[in-house]
Amino acid sequence: MQTRRAFLNRSAAGALGLTALQQLIAKGAIQPLHHAAKAKRVIFLYQAGGPSHLETFDSKPKLAEMHGKPMPESFTKGQQIAQLQGKPLICFGPQLGFKRFGKSGQEMCELFPQMGSIADDVCIVRSMWGEQINHDPAHTLMNTGSILTGRPSMGSWVLYGLGSDTEDLPGYVVLMSNGRGGQMQPIAQRQWSAGFLPSKYQGVKLNSVGDPVLYIQTPDGLGAGGQRESIEAIAKLNREAGKTLGDPEIETRIAQYEMAFRMQTSVPGLVDMSKEPASVLDAYGAVPGDGSFSSNCLLARRLAERGVRFIQLYHRDWDHHGGVKKNVELKAQEVDKPTAALINDLKQRGMLDDTLVVWGGEFGRTPMSQGGDGRDHHIKGFSYMLAGGGIKPGISHGATDELGYAAVEKPVSVHDFHATMLHLLGIDHLRMTVKYSGLDARLTGISGEVVKEILR
Repeated sequence: MQTRRAFLNRSAAGALGLTALQQLIAKGAIQPLHHAAKAKRVIFLYQAGGPSHLETFDSKPKLAEMHGKPMPESFTKGQQIAQLQGKPLICFGPQLGFKRFGKSGQEMCELFPQMGSIADDVCIVRSMWGEQINHDPAHTLMNTGSILTGRPSMGSWVLYGLGSDTEDLPGYVVLMSNGRGGQMQPIAQRQWSAGFLPSKYQGVKLNSVGDPVLYIQTPDGLGAGGQRESIEAIAKLNREAGKTLGDPEIETRIAQYEMAFRMQTSVPGLVDMSKEPASVLDAYGAVPGDGSFSSNCLLARRLAERGVRFIQLYHRDWDHHGGVKKNVELKAQEVDKPTAALINDLKQRGMLDDTLVVWGGEFGRTPMSQGGDGRDHHIKGFSYMLAGGGIKPGISHGATDELGYAAVEKPVSVHDFHATMLHLLGIDHLRMTVKYSGLDARLTGISGEVVKEILR
């Protein structure tokens, strides 16, 4: 007599069966790729909290002229505003100077000279826009393409589509760093969740300080042989359960035990930077083990070399409701040098061509002041920087209006960004779907277009 639960579990496995599902997890769902890929992997330098485009990539002389004057109502009437709702809206000019860098003459804040030194290698998108004005839903939208919790993250979609390129490390790794200034931005673990995809595709957070993974060290008195015997015994029991229940998550559980065992050897070597030349450590400004953004950028390169498919670095201090000038000065000290070093390092190693590097946050900041010297959350227009992986270098794309309020020229939505990222990886975002609640779910929801103008 088959129970209702057993029947449903068998149905969940579908026609694939356990063996086919295991192969699918290893190889990726998109076989062959929909088109030739330009990128093999993604490194997302996620600046959590909402970097001000007006103090990083978007120079606005007219806003400087309007400093201290009322914001024209024609810009803001009927628009969604966060904490400034119902308060006087006063123009707040850029607090830092801008310079042109490189042969391309791209404008960046003068406090980012190292990033300016790679201006000819990057594309600055100045016309990003989003839909969610508060941090957590905006993070969720940027990471999953939806404001609904329980959806797969973009890294999980990428890993699902392409599969992993490493057997000894997770295919999707998350790192976090804290800096000075601004409000510490909490990041929920669901931002790298696999959602309704098998849990094998979820991101794995590595600690930046101390042991990168809890319990990575072999317990006292237990050797590798004893551990291997335990894992094989557990796997055998799990496979017997899989034959009975037909639950695809059982195969995922087996794979996770295997991965954990292999990581005990691979992870210590990954984080041991003693063999990195002093010149490389100096270029990044990295002090191994300090948990800084600099060290995480170097670790991101090492992860990319070892075949990790999606690497996401959260730097969590960009929420500047007050003291935006002082706080962006601190941020520049933390991110300018390592960001440029990572891109230069990848380029020198011949890896930039097939590595998509992304720099940006969940939204931007208002051209109106908050508390006299800060900026509120802003979704109508902000900037992203991209490099490598098929991105056209040395160009700027799109523009906000003269006050930096809204994307008015060649606007790029979050869904457009996701569609473009997948395209560079050889995936048609319209064709990579998974049945969920009776619908064909995808990362880009019901919209999204590839931004072809920024592609090589």
